Amino acid sequence: MILHLYFARRFAMSFLLITAILFVLIVLTGLLEETRRDYIDAVTFADLVKLTLLDAPQKINLILPLNMVLATVVLFLGMARSSEMVITRASGRSALKTLTSPLVVAFLIGLMVVAMFNPIVAATSKRYEQVSQGYRSVGASTLSISEEGLWLRQGTAEGQTVIRAWRSNDDGSVLYDVTFISYTQDGDPFRRIEAQSAALGPKGWRLQNAKSWPLQTGVNAEGNAQIHDTLTIPSTLTLARIRDSFGKAGAISIYDLPAFIQQLEFSGFSPRRHKVWLQTELARPLFLIAMVLVASAFTMRHTRSGGTGIAVLSAVLLGFGLYFIRSFAQILGENGQIPVLLAAWAPPLAAIMLALGLLLHREDG
Repeated sequence: MILHLYFARRFAMSFLLITAILFVLIVLTGLLEETRRDYIDAVTFADLVKLTLLDAPQKINLILPLNMVLATVVLFLGMARSSEMVITRASGRSALKTLTSPLVVAFLIGLMVVAMFNPIVAATSKRYEQVSQGYRSVGASTLSISEEGLWLRQGTAEGQTVIRAWRSNDDGSVLYDVTFISYTQDGDPFRRIEAQSAALGPKGWRLQNAKSWPLQTGVNAEGNAQIHDTLTIPSTLTLARIRDSFGKAGAISIYDLPAFIQQLEFSGFSPRRHKVWLQTELARPLFLIAMVLVASAFTMRHTRSGGTGIAVLSAVLLGFGLYFIRSFAQILGENGQIPVLLAAWAPPLAAIMLALGLLLHREDG
């Protein structure tokens, strides 16, 4: 039991050390990247630091499998140089028994990431998008989906426009039972439009069967209302920006995802991307276990046998390969080419089986 606790502590310390080093590198590179944004002339250095720190948790979450691989490499290379692995094997402990503590720690880290770190990443990444978008010179746009329908806000040089629709098609290019309320730069409403449908095209929103009311002070709105078979409203929005507004599942806490998926279905959007992300997050602890097994399969040996550099490089490359396969399966799941559960759970389970096969082959021949 004492030896298990010792291995667990060593692995946890290695993981924290690697995470701290990568966090510093991410902050430095992120700060350099922020200085190249188009809003650099409108912000101060303190604003750049704030944006960098808001974006850092999302990047740390993205490279977490790499952290696990490097932490495992550091652990077993350090134990091999100090001959602790030789003593452990001489005591009769097998490789799988030695790995028990690191695997338990990796599983607990995965649970903590899903249960605690995921909401932090969702909040900071969402705040980063809001702050960075506010610094841009173009008009800001946002999207919100609730039980009361779909809400959009677009910004132009003339002012802001709030859009509310009860439902839409799958990709958000056509809104139905839609209302447009336009505001001046001073925040005063000046026009209200209701339409049967609104399709987003290269020139803006194309409304069908629309009725427009002026909202200026002293003007009879109903008396000056106009009816249009078709009406075009300029827009800075694009389909890509609309999809990004609600399509970044990582900006939604895992606790809010089930309700958000229901709201997407109610509004007419396809929730497949969010379903795949939810299942992928739930499967994250298993994938982190697979990364530990992959790294240990190449590094649980004595350094005197040589080839340490090749072993470390092989572990990192195989970890990257499994991460690529996981991302590829996630894309296939989002596009509907494979089932959601298969896209999320098959890669970590297959990675665990592959890593166990390599480990048993190296240890038992």
